Amino acid sequence: MERKEFLYDLPASLIAANPAPERSDSRLMVVERLCSRISHHRFSDLASILRAGDLLVLNDTQVLPARLKGTKDTGGAVEVLLVESFPNFPELWIVLIEASKKTWPGSRITFSGSVSAEVIGVMGKGRYGLKFRYPGEFADVLAELGETPLPPYIERQRELQFNDRERYQTVYARNPGSVAAPTAGLHFTSQMLETLSSMGIKSAFLTLHVGPGTFRAVRHNVIESHHMEGEWYKVDPIAAGRVACARKRGGRVIAVGSTSTRTLEWVAQKLGRIAPDEGIARLYIYPGHRFRAIDGLITNFHLPGSTPLILVAAFAGLDLIRRAYAEAIKQQYRFYSYGDAMLIV
Repeated sequence: MERKEFLYDLPASLIAANPAPERSDSRLMVVERLCSRISHHRFSDLASILRAGDLLVLNDTQVLPARLKGTKDTGGAVEVLLVESFPNFPELWIVLIEASKKTWPGSRITFSGSVSAEVIGVMGKGRYGLKFRYPGEFADVLAELGETPLPPYIERQRELQFNDRERYQTVYARNPGSVAAPTAGLHFTSQMLETLSSMGIKSAFLTLHVGPGTFRAVRHNVIESHHMEGEWYKVDPIAAGRVACARKRGGRVIAVGSTSTRTLEWVAQKLGRIAPDEGIARLYIYPGHRFRAIDGLITNFHLPGSTPLILVAAFAGLDLIRRAYAEAIKQQYRFYSYGDAMLIV
């Protein structure tokens, strides 16, 4: 399929630069695949739309304050984005570096009077190896010096704000490791999850640490030529058991976000069922994919030509998604990470 089939024109005014005043105040479009019906709701209406026995599968990854600003030995400004740590070596990280001139192994970056890093290798695709030097725990360093890595389309509209560290994070985030939020989950409040549970709509949590590839658009004219970057995931026995229980009782498995979808579908493809597992997921979902794990999907409205949009089109059908996006623009929905939501069933 050609990339141009997944492009659309979006007025800049519909790109949400700020979150809704309250998480569940966002709008919710419901798209029904069998009858191609589209309807409009509030996200807080979700309890009346889902059914008892349905299972929400959510990604409990936590966004790191992964952006660090420093200075080279030459005095030039440099910005570092943490991508992935080395297991058992908290001082070693794979990073992206943004600077006016190329960075070379052996160069030093200073972040504060007591925190610095040495470039220990060039790893390709814009990635470098850094060895940090710091007192105490690295988590404390990030808490003090790190910034929330907002998506580029938000940064182009405004500066980082005091509440971004809270709002660009799900209320159930508990496993640090992502450079981007699983944004479909931003609409949930703790009270809403409790209400859903009391109505028989349970939740299961898996982890997939979202990498910078989530912002990388498909560049190939033929979408099948694109390759996904690997991301670490874990499905524990509790989550796998809840999926199996929902299936046994006839409930629907509703993935919250493309990251939960890719994790479930990767495990189902790899093992033939949802079972405890962890590793690196590399699944690229595009039209023609046979879905094995999910019956529904909660998602935001995605960038043109992006892999999440292609995934959504694979699940709902490209024609229906084109119609849904045209309707969303007509009805002035808010788009992208801080925007409104869509439920596809």
